[in-house]
Amino acid sequence: MDRTSRHTPIRPLIGISACLKDNGRGGWIHTVSDKYVQAAIRAVGGLPILIPAFGAELGDNATVEALDRLIDTLDGVLLTGSPSNVEPHHYEGEPSRQGTAHDKARDATTLPLIRHSIDHGVPLIAICRGAQEVNVALGGTLHQLVHEVDGRLDHRSRKAPTTDQNYAPAHDIEIVENGLLHRLLGERCLKVNSLHAQGVDRLAPRAKVEAYAEDGQVEAFTVPDAPAFALALQWHPEHRVTENPVSMKLFTAFADACRARAAARLGPLRAAAE
Repeated sequence: MDRTSRHTPIRPLIGISACLKDNGRGGWIHTVSDKYVQAAIRAVGGLPILIPAFGAELGDNATVEALDRLIDTLDGVLLTGSPSNVEPHHYEGEPSRQGTAHDKARDATTLPLIRHSIDHGVPLIAICRGAQEVNVALGGTLHQLVHEVDGRLDHRSRKAPTTDQNYAPAHDIEIVENGLLHRLLGERCLKVNSLHAQGVDRLAPRAKVEAYAEDGQVEAFTVPDAPAFALALQWHPEHRVTENPVSMKLFTAFADACRARAAARLGPLRAAAE
């Protein structure tokens, strides 16, 4: 066997959550924005594996079994943003306003996926809707319309004509001193983009706040008792990630955790093969 294979870096497998959307022609499609795939490849150095929104089709017991098998093969999980909202019955919230976009299939997949990932020591980074899902999966609640909460800013997208305008920095956040974000970034204040209507209301018992917006809205949190890296971010660091030093620090920390899991998972197999 070619001994140079010993020095080939392990490319971690990164599971990326997908949405289920009407294709407008009487069918359905599982979708993931390319920016998340590119972040997994370019910022993490991983191999992206798309996780379809299958949970609603299998039933609870079969979904749990499927997730156990899936988690065993993954080195990290990236939870994506989406225009849809987590259905409020998952956190005993009031029924959504008419016309609110939901994704029942995604909820049925990601909520148990989050719990399995965290409890099985799979590194996780959650973005926008993904962060809201983590809070709900661990027992927290959400504001469905943050901009209608007294004292809160309008955190929704600017609806500008270009992507770069919509993802431009929108407001400051205050980073909690000595938290994970503070240690990773070395900063206490940061300007971030903002493209969400939902947001954290009551933080999950297992979660710890890492950053607030200037209006008090939770912008980042971690799960301190998780066996591996677990970071939830309300903003979108995946946008032009390789051009943003702050975003790269976040994804590099996630990448380090994913590579460590990949090495632990695959190292004995590689050694046996050699």
